[in-house]
Amino acid sequence: KKKKEHSIGNSFFIGGVLCTLTYQNTKQSNLLIIFRSSLLSAAQHLEPNSTIDMALSQLAGRSRSSNLLKTLTAAISLVRPISTDTTPLTIDTSLPFTSHKCDTPSRAVETDPQELLFFFRQMALMRRMEIAADSLYKAKLIRGFCHLYDGQEAVAIGMEAAITKKDSIITAYRDHCTFIGRGGTLPEMFSELMGRQAGCSRGKGGSMHFYKKDSNFYGGHGIVGAQVPLGCGLAFAQKYSKDESVSFALYGDGAANQGQLFEALNIAALWDLPAIFVCENNHYGMGTAEWRAAKSPAYYKRGDYVPGLKIDGMDVLAVKQGCKFAKEYALKNGPIILEMDTYRYHGHSMSDPGSTYRTRDEISGVRQERDPIERVRKLILSHDLATEKELKDIEKEVRKEVDEAISQAKESPMPEPSELYTNVYVKGYGVEAFGPDRKEARAVLP
Repeated sequence: KKKKEHSIGNSFFIGGVLCTLTYQNTKQSNLLIIFRSSLLSAAQHLEPNSTIDMALSQLAGRSRSSNLLKTLTAAISLVRPISTDTTPLTIDTSLPFTSHKCDTPSRAVETDPQELLFFFRQMALMRRMEIAADSLYKAKLIRGFCHLYDGQEAVAIGMEAAITKKDSIITAYRDHCTFIGRGGTLPEMFSELMGRQAGCSRGKGGSMHFYKKDSNFYGGHGIVGAQVPLGCGLAFAQKYSKDESVSFALYGDGAANQGQLFEALNIAALWDLPAIFVCENNHYGMGTAEWRAAKSPAYYKRGDYVPGLKIDGMDVLAVKQGCKFAKEYALKNGPIILEMDTYRYHGHSMSDPGSTYRTRDEISGVRQERDPIERVRKLILSHDLATEKELKDIEKEVRKEVDEAISQAKESPMPEPSELYTNVYVKGYGVEAFGPDRKEARAVLP
């Protein structure tokens, strides 16, 4: 055989012997260091398109080598770190787009390793923080209404990947992850959920009323569908200012039959506003299935004269591609409707167990087949961008980050009682705020 082939064989042979001898008597950490040295030596002689995994594949069929193989596979992460490659990748969406009175975007989505890893981390962060919010609510540290977003993370992340912070977003009361996507912090989020001063709305909004004006996030809104006309107002301001930005007005399938939605669609179409109407169709408006509430559940067609696009809302790349298409369309032609076919794992709110109007098998089936985080995990592993262990390490980091944010939020004080009278009237008019007996002035606004 050629000298190079002997060199490769000798390097792996020596590494294998050292690992086998050391496996019985040495701690695993020492074993991995020895194997790493051996692999680095062998890798110097590999062809450009070869992989270390190929050298290990021959061991897989040998029963006596099974324990050793597990150890060697774990050691790969020491040699091959998480990808820092920025080479573009082209990945097809899981399902084709369906359109109404407009073209469909290409299914081939341009991305790169860093973006996929970012998607994974951010969605894992959102998932973990919503699960933590569930626990805080049950511990009575979060009061009032609380609507969780787990399962729908791909909509928030994919939308942000296609737009900029100049673009406006306004949504309903399931708003925690949208706030994080706009650049909000975990301590701000948990502080607001627990009604603390450090919250994004100073502890006065709670779960349904997050807000971040510096990123053009105009909040969660508790009145069903009421945010949609406000979204059109944002779009009107954008068109008036000619700043080449758009407004995303998000609502659920439960709000899709609201009269004000159709009024907003009409005025947006009349004035060619850069408004994008996003129906997050999780298939249940509170506890009512879409087929029981809507004669036509094809929400992307509801605009009639307004074009629409149906998107797999569990595929973050499809959401990115669809939102990119919608922004370009809206700037040139006016409003468009996006229907995100998504799913929530929790009930409508924390007071809803979520299992009286759907089966547990249905929920677990969506988790197994369509979960947005697992889809990205599979993409990362299939393109060899990170190992399973490295992704689990990311999830551990996320868990720690969430726990630290909760601890920080608990240290924030509650708002002062005088805050009841602020942010009600316009400042500068000397307005006095009284208690119910009107005998004592509680606050005089500056």
